[in-house]
Amino acid sequence: MSLGFPVNRRRFLALAGGIAASAAFPPLGRADNPSGVALHGLSAFGDLKYPPGFEQFDYASPDAPTGGTFNFQPGYWFYNQNVQTFNTMNSFVRRGDAPPRMETCFDSLMVDAWDEPDAIYCHLADSVTISEDRNRYTFTLKREARWHDGTPITAHDVAFTYRTLKEEGHPELQLPLSVVEKVVAEDDWRVVLIFDGTQSAQAILTIATYPVLSKAWYETREFTASTLEPPLASGPYRVGDFSPGAYIEYERVEDYWARDIGTARGLDQFQTVRFEFFQERQAGFEAFKKGVITWREEYTSKTWVTEYVFPAIEEGKVLKHLFPREARPDMQALAPNQRRERFKDRNVRDAIALCFDFEWTNANLFYGAYEKSHSAFEGSDYVATGTPDANEAALIETLSRDHDLPEGINGEAYLQPQSDGSGRDRSRLRAAIGLLNDAGWENDGGMLRNAAGETLDAEILVNASVFERIYGPWVETMRSLGINASLRVVDPAQYQARLTSFDFDIAGLHLVWTATPTSSSLENVFSSKTAAEEGSRNWTGTADPLIDAIIAEIGRAENREEHRTAMRVLDRVLRLRRDWIPSWNSANHRVAYWDMFGFKEPKPDYFWPVERLWWFDRAKAETLGKA
Repeated sequence: MSLGFPVNRRRFLALAGGIAASAAFPPLGRADNPSGVALHGLSAFGDLKYPPGFEQFDYASPDAPTGGTFNFQPGYWFYNQNVQTFNTMNSFVRRGDAPPRMETCFDSLMVDAWDEPDAIYCHLADSVTISEDRNRYTFTLKREARWHDGTPITAHDVAFTYRTLKEEGHPELQLPLSVVEKVVAEDDWRVVLIFDGTQSAQAILTIATYPVLSKAWYETREFTASTLEPPLASGPYRVGDFSPGAYIEYERVEDYWARDIGTARGLDQFQTVRFEFFQERQAGFEAFKKGVITWREEYTSKTWVTEYVFPAIEEGKVLKHLFPREARPDMQALAPNQRRERFKDRNVRDAIALCFDFEWTNANLFYGAYEKSHSAFEGSDYVATGTPDANEAALIETLSRDHDLPEGINGEAYLQPQSDGSGRDRSRLRAAIGLLNDAGWENDGGMLRNAAGETLDAEILVNASVFERIYGPWVETMRSLGINASLRVVDPAQYQARLTSFDFDIAGLHLVWTATPTSSSLENVFSSKTAAEEGSRNWTGTADPLIDAIIAEIGRAENREEHRTAMRVLDRVLRLRRDWIPSWNSANHRVAYWDMFGFKEPKPDYFWPVERLWWFDRAKAETLGKA
């Protein structure tokens, strides 16, 4: 089961194998991203896999047929997007609920390679040149680049985009731009991004992949408006038919200007990509069983084990398949909101965590499908283990000169205590009561109260009733200790609004980082600068100068080993602080689909946008009566 997937964007945000495999990418010196030379791509610490003028990415399928409809419910989304409803087409601001995949309607200066951990290649840009001081990135645009209305995309559009997003964009877009001092269109085809000198070496890898917006279109419209008017765009798809809150279709742009360049060739083969919106998982599952939805990733382990027994499965019309998870760090955790005074005491957070019995839940509700999480970077080489190695110890020593370090930083990496799996582990409950008492909460007639007579309220905010089954026992255990615990199910729009404004006690986040997490993506979740920034993912309200210093070290890393070391030290500190309560993780995608598609294996290691990689197989569809 997933807690939701409000990931930052294509780059927002390496499993152990993935980072280990990165040894194939030699450590990057400045010579690999040299200044004063027109480059076709950039990477963080390794050589580029693809040469100048490459014909296609290896995972693309240029010989695949085009056409057909792909109807599915997305498993991840970005910015203000919502998979349960939508009321605006403006996906790049804080206001409203936008449909997923609006970003596929837009092009960017550079695009990610989904089979490399941190490489981007020129797309709208023909080349990028770095100044000697590495504070100026000059992009020369492709002259053939066009908006969907046929007008050229110019440097003035790019400059408008970055200026506007820095001032008015969604926090996930706005935050990384804080280090951009100026954006200058030197002429129609050259634009310069000028940094203030405080940026990390990896900052450009995020910023260069931002969607580019039309300056002319927004000259007559308010950028931050919540509107159902589809914006002028330039990407492989455009908005087609839609009904707010019910469905949206994206139509393939047949005369897409980039169709035959290496960064786009062989991708986006479906004629129509359609999303149906359901406020409840079960309704979506029933639509899939009927063939209304044709591809589904199953996040509920009980459903995967017990409910995929309908006729289409038995007749071989629907196939089940496990696909390996991407090689990227995974974070699934609960956030006690420390803007609430009662959650500021770590003892309270620890007591609440002790009330959740993962071992019992996994055995009785999850059918053994998950592993217990301890880290914000599960499945990666960034997970700290044992005591600090020599490199970690050296960094910890450096940090200790200016910062107070948490007790235990030089010991074994913190692991959440294991239960006896009974669902009522008395030793855990006794420990929880002791922690609460130490925090000043005493039992008063069966209810915990502090010295001011206030009750210890703990409301878990969720957006679907399926969570009642999972969190119900947790709530009951907390209530047995005198915590005034409850579960609040709210509609999708209210859920989004309350998360954006930090109006909750406890909420769950599932986030998949990029294979090489950047300092800006980490700041969005853990930094002091985002603790008061509504719309950020810093749901816990973490504001610690030590964490800020470690994130700065991550941004300054000049090779993969330095980056890995700083990430592991960050993991140690986060686990000792216990701002977040890690929950569970899985190594696979559980996917079921109607047997009417083709796809290439193996899937790319670092990103898996199925709707852009698979294609419609008409012969198979005719066999199913779905051609």
